[in-house]
Amino acid sequence: MDQSLFEKVLNRVQKPARYIGGELGCVYKNKNDIKLRFAFCFPDSYEVGMSCQAIQILYHTLNSSDDIWCERAFMPWFDMLEEMRNNDLKLFALESKDPLKEFDVLGFTMQYELSYTNILAMIDLSGIPLLSIERSEEDPIIICGGPCCCNPEPMADFVDAFLLGDGERLDNEVCEKIIQCKAEGLNKAETLLRCSEIEGVYVPSLYSVRYKEDGTIEEYIPSLGAPKTIKKRVELDVDKVPYPLNPIVPSMQVIHDRPSVEVLRGCIRGCRFCQAGFIYRPFRWKHADTLCKQSKALIENTGYDELSLLSLSTSDHPELEPLIDGLLTWTVDNKVNLSLPSMRVDAFTPELAEKIRKVRESGLTFAAEAGTQRLRNVINKNITEENILSGCREAFESGYTSVKLYFMMGLPTETDEDVLAIGDLCQKIVDLFYSLPTKPKGKSVSVSASVSCFIPKPKTPFEVCPYNGVEELLRKQKMLRDHVKSKKITLSWHDAEIGMIEALLARGDRRVGEVIINAYLDGAVFDAWVEGFSYDRWMNALKNAGLDMSFYTSRTRDYSEIEPWDILDYGVNKKFLEREYKKALLAETTPNCREQCSGCGINKFCGRECFANI
Repeated sequence: MDQSLFEKVLNRVQKPARYIGGELGCVYKNKNDIKLRFAFCFPDSYEVGMSCQAIQILYHTLNSSDDIWCERAFMPWFDMLEEMRNNDLKLFALESKDPLKEFDVLGFTMQYELSYTNILAMIDLSGIPLLSIERSEEDPIIICGGPCCCNPEPMADFVDAFLLGDGERLDNEVCEKIIQCKAEGLNKAETLLRCSEIEGVYVPSLYSVRYKEDGTIEEYIPSLGAPKTIKKRVELDVDKVPYPLNPIVPSMQVIHDRPSVEVLRGCIRGCRFCQAGFIYRPFRWKHADTLCKQSKALIENTGYDELSLLSLSTSDHPELEPLIDGLLTWTVDNKVNLSLPSMRVDAFTPELAEKIRKVRESGLTFAAEAGTQRLRNVINKNITEENILSGCREAFESGYTSVKLYFMMGLPTETDEDVLAIGDLCQKIVDLFYSLPTKPKGKSVSVSASVSCFIPKPKTPFEVCPYNGVEELLRKQKMLRDHVKSKKITLSWHDAEIGMIEALLARGDRRVGEVIINAYLDGAVFDAWVEGFSYDRWMNALKNAGLDMSFYTSRTRDYSEIEPWDILDYGVNKKFLEREYKKALLAETTPNCREQCSGCGINKFCGRECFANI
């Protein structure tokens, strides 16, 4: 890199700390002593990427090998993006400042669909052809992992291989295989074929797709001995998976500016809208003593005064009480705050409230999801209004004066009455606060309701459902806004147009790749941000690709249809999802996994009972 040019560019951008590296915890190696260079690429800004636990885990896991040097790269913000394009400055890794084009492997994490154009931007900024078929032998192999890989097909034309499931060992195995293939002098196609033999690796170029006249998929055709279905990787003993105790400490404030310790993986609840709850099965947890040791080391090694307990549902940890008690033996004296962002409202108790407030008060967030009991039954939330009000009462009596609630709009079978009930429930919480004789004197209550647009996702019982549509969601948002009269209640919304594009990308097939590249070439970047998103740009990209939005987002699909993600085996079988969908239409609930096995298929997949070791 031209150092003088780099310094001039940094002087012209708003936050140069995003691009300089050198943070505490970075890994540096001698390029002459390694066999493979890997760039972990996060397709969003530095602040977002450094808040992602995956980058910390995999960065240190890969760097634990003497043969691999893993560095980091992030999507440059608008000002830096313009400077790089104007000055022909290629995208580089933070540690070495070497161009990404010089690396052996670029590994992108697909955390959310609206980052797809950023992936293309980062490839393009590296001077690498966007389409994998147009790349040379000298170009890096491009791989992707993360939750969106449960339907990677919209990105299939741009990516050489997708890594499904847990990546702690899978990433290293793929890199070791590439090192071996390099030593044998194999070309890229031969290397990818070898990688496809590793459990959890999907190489899209080994599969062709045949479509029916109605546009649905007729079949996937594997070639060169590729497996008919690709099974995700699962790490069953999360106590023993590598975990970074000396994580990189960002050089500037980031979105989640605190270390996180992962307490469990998976979820027992089976909420029918929740993709993570199904693709991260089976339910696995770290023991309390492991977590206490890791947590203390994280705080000592980073200097933070707050620790987040990370999971899909922390309150479902079977050793939660000894875990919290163990953490409090040192966090209180050291004034370290505990953040529990994934608590269920029906698990919130006065004892727990008192414990987590010992250092300082954190905000409380509860996921109610729907305003009526009928609709909560449809989505299998398995909490009642009494649970919600009881949880809020415990919070208020413990001294809290503000509560944030998460809801969704556009859920299957939703009526206008369900929408208005969101406002009614918020008002009941306000009234509850003022009815309590123990309420703090001289303080008012604040109830925030965040209402997102429901987006049907693959590998869930609602994968066949339509998106509610932009006009209909805007109508419902206005109706709810007009219904809420109290100034104690604050409403916020998810953009219905952004939701439409997310629905397109979430359930699209390979043909949607043309839409993505059209949108990018028309200027689309940072689509998850208001500053970058343009609905008209995406609609033009769709039109130019000759595709119909309604085919992907607005029609109710059938479980007999072959979906783009059906060749990927995440352990939860399709018959189970169909059973759950039929129960949803009848507003029937399913008990959580600890109460009763619902036969989702994950036991057979992983070779053991989910709760055999409780």
